Amino acid sequence: MDLFTLHHGTAPLLVSVPHDGTFVPDAIAARLTDSARRVPDTDWHVARLYADAARALGASMLVPTHSRYVVDLNRSEDDVSLYPGQNTTGLCPTVQFTGEPVYRAGEEPDEAEVRARVDTYWRPYHAALREELDRLRAEHGRVVLWEGHTIKGHLPFLFEGRLPDLNLGTAAGASCSPALQARLVDVLEGQGDYDFVANGRFKGGHITRHYGDPANGIDAVQLEVSQRIYMDEDTFEYDVPKAAGAQRAIASLLEAALR
Repeated sequence: MDLFTLHHGTAPLLVSVPHDGTFVPDAIAARLTDSARRVPDTDWHVARLYADAARALGASMLVPTHSRYVVDLNRSEDDVSLYPGQNTTGLCPTVQFTGEPVYRAGEEPDEAEVRARVDTYWRPYHAALREELDRLRAEHGRVVLWEGHTIKGHLPFLFEGRLPDLNLGTAAGASCSPALQARLVDVLEGQGDYDFVANGRFKGGHITRHYGDPANGIDAVQLEVSQRIYMDEDTFEYDVPKAAGAQRAIASLLEAALR
């Protein structure tokens, strides 16, 4: 099985959706708890949310096939916490977003297995991401890396209360230019369908923080979308009428990113 698909676009925009994958190899799946086998922490249907707008705008798009339970592509390879002092999940997660275990007792990966997964799954994705960013920057002078994510809107293990519908992250302004962040916030303020926050609970993961380098022509932005606005959070079913609104909002943000 391919580890990812990469559509090479023509515009200075790369959409990365590192948690879209659902595949878990049999040797790993056999060790998971019953609840974890559903891969509930997937960013369900996120590639579908972005696909039409990304293609229409000429963007590149990078989509993995494997689940974050195999390896989390949006964590650093040294597994340093993105949010010190807060509950989170790691490079090869052993707890779910609910706090429940991913693995049966005693079946968690050891350090040697984690390193092997990094080599097999993590490095190829990041190599492809870097190569595509460099290609687009060389062609256009600048490039926007857009990190597309989604998550259940109520997860007490990770955050208190209700997550806003749209959560913009720019590493507190460090991963993109002030002008780009201002354009995106203007789009969010100009619509009335969804509530939003900039640099709230989710300020951007490893990819946003690591690759964002606005001084050298790479602006990186993360958008965390609450799954309630486009799907059923319990069954994971895509809701076409609800999703249409979310897709329009995403398209408006991507268009602003390219201006």
